Amino acid sequence: MATNVVELRTPQGREKLEQLLEQVTITCPEDIHDAAVALARMAQERGMQIAVCDDISSKEPMVDADGTILNADIFRWLDDGSRWWEDHRLALHSPLPRACRYESEPFWVNQHGFNTRWRNSYLDELDLADFEKRSLCKAAIVIPVHLPFGQISANSFISMDREKEDLSEEFVEFGSLFAQVTRRFVAGYVQAHRTKRRIPSDCVLSKREVECLRWAAIGKTDKEISMILERSHATIRYHIHRAGEKLDSVNRAQTIFKAGQLGYLGANS
Repeated sequence: MATNVVELRTPQGREKLEQLLEQVTITCPEDIHDAAVALARMAQERGMQIAVCDDISSKEPMVDADGTILNADIFRWLDDGSRWWEDHRLALHSPLPRACRYESEPFWVNQHGFNTRWRNSYLDELDLADFEKRSLCKAAIVIPVHLPFGQISANSFISMDREKEDLSEEFVEFGSLFAQVTRRFVAGYVQAHRTKRRIPSDCVLSKREVECLRWAAIGKTDKEISMILERSHATIRYHIHRAGEKLDSVNRAQTIFKAGQLGYLGANS
């Protein structure tokens, strides 16, 4: 029997949740297949089919240790016109992954708009014209997963009733559960596939280095930064160069990019 959000608040429900999370936990590539099967089953038991994308900027399909493509062979997106994971343009044109760039909490969406726990003005401005054609569904519960180093995962739950446009009840009943199991699965998958470090571990930038990089990130030159901070040109160059050494960067642009991935540059207002 499907577990709903009310049941999860009881001691027995919390124990059940821990069991479900354990089923989708990935600690190594060999865990991926069984975890994906469990995730697919959880969705199906609640009348949904899941679509998972670990990185909306990557063209690589999600696979298990044997190279099995998860979205095809386990999540069963096989019919003509439904193999969304083969269309790399969707990350740019579909409103589902696009919305995940602007929202980190679960939401559901149809052609009439985004339904979130609180208003997000960025989502209000996204174009939903030809929603079904661009999203390959009439409605979806979407679980964004924002990962370390700026990686964004976009995941959707689509009703088995392909004509259903209103997922408000399903969102209330299963949204929190879907969010927790999906985040656990995706985080484990990404960690299991991360074989190299893009950024040195335990990298700490100084206050002055961060200050210089924040100005550099919005296009200021070293000379302009020196005037703004009232420090010599050589001092500004030293701080940016030193930050680059700490981040193992090959140039100024990469230094700014890596500092941004670590959250040093903050969000633009």
